[in-house]
Amino acid sequence: MLRRYAHIAALLALLVVEVAVIVLSVPMLVLSFTMGLVFLFPWQTMLVRRVAALNRRLVLGWTGVEIAPPYLPPPPPPVPQADGMYRSDRTLYRTPRMPAWNNRWKWLISDPATWRDLIWLVTDPTVKIVLVPVLVLVPVRGLRIYALWSRLLLGATAASRLASQVSHLRRTRNLAADSQAAEMRRIERDLHDGTQARLVAIGMTLGAVEQLVDQDPAAAKALLAKARDASSETLTELRRVIRGIHPPVLAERGLADAVRALAMDSSMRVTVDVDLPNRLEAPVEAAVYFAVSELLSNAARHGDASTATVDISAAGPNLRVTVTDDGLGGADPAKGSGLSGIERRLGAFDGVLALNSPPGGPTTVTMDLPWALPGNGARKPSRLPRWKTFTVIALLATAWCPTFPQGFVAAVFKIIGFDEKSWFLALYLPPAWQWPGIIGMITLGVAMHGLAIWLSSTHDRDRWLEAASPARLWC
Repeated sequence: MLRRYAHIAALLALLVVEVAVIVLSVPMLVLSFTMGLVFLFPWQTMLVRRVAALNRRLVLGWTGVEIAPPYLPPPPPPVPQADGMYRSDRTLYRTPRMPAWNNRWKWLISDPATWRDLIWLVTDPTVKIVLVPVLVLVPVRGLRIYALWSRLLLGATAASRLASQVSHLRRTRNLAADSQAAEMRRIERDLHDGTQARLVAIGMTLGAVEQLVDQDPAAAKALLAKARDASSETLTELRRVIRGIHPPVLAERGLADAVRALAMDSSMRVTVDVDLPNRLEAPVEAAVYFAVSELLSNAARHGDASTATVDISAAGPNLRVTVTDDGLGGADPAKGSGLSGIERRLGAFDGVLALNSPPGGPTTVTMDLPWALPGNGARKPSRLPRWKTFTVIALLATAWCPTFPQGFVAAVFKIIGFDEKSWFLALYLPPAWQWPGIIGMITLGVAMHGLAIWLSSTHDRDRWLEAASPARLWC
């Protein structure tokens, strides 16, 4: 309890910071839009955003209520034209400095979260003062109500979530395109350096056979034997290239059998354990297959490993793949070990890669692909318990009374000096206690509304957070 009161004291102490920022922000805004000092606006906006970010961190640490930042994604850096100039609207610049500044200014002024932050900054001191009785009497509930208020103005909106998802999809699309281009370059290199060279050699051998078939049949037979061996090697090379594009066993029998086939072909002793409720989508299967293939190849070639284990399992709606080997360790994506390519491949599905490879081994690579299991992520929405339903209905049905008739209406009667006390309870108190009574009524009504909202919004919170995750776009 003492810790809660310490949190409340810190929350109220932030009033000093907020008032100072308000005193500093208002003149900066006025100078920006009336005197043409537009360079002050980005500084003012970022100052307010830092205060809002501090509030989000404190609310999360004190109440566990996470408030996602609502800001639109920043603009990309300016790209030069063919002539090397940078365009901003109808003006050309030699350097990207001014276009970048213009884009940043437009981004800040057009983002609704910029003005929501400013509204929060101006109104938050009043809200804190109104909530003081609730914070003192029931600190846990008071902090929760304040957290809901903060999330109302500082939380992400549907537009900001959509913009973030679009930006995320754009990044993953670029990663997928880069990965596909790299695969195409690898296939082209393999065909050019391997298969094409072998076919040219076979053609030259058959040409020599054509010249020797009448003059030296024995030599012609020997060359034909070489051509037959070369054709067999070429067929093997083509099969390897085809497996590099999309292995037939993966398309026909699924990920489990394809990874077991990899284990059988490996020079290491590989143990495979696959526990999946059903088959994955073909693109996900291909991404996981090639990732496991690359990891096993790295373990054998670079890690000098003799044994490895591959575990593929479901973690709810997510797919988890763990590859462990007893090699030398010390794997580093920056050393060109293929891990960066795996990350790009997984990034197309919002997947992440975690590496633990101390010097001396062992090396463990864990890959998580969210919402990769079709038909396993949906959960039936759970209903509010009966007692919560009745409590929410009762609060919403009665909270209007202390808030409006006994609160705001009584305050109006008090201000205009209306003598009729009617049924306004606070006006029957001694004059010195009337305003505290009115404020207490308003505080009680707001607290009842806040409690009803809190009971509804925190029910089955994990399911709603999962439903709002950008990773659901890949389902």
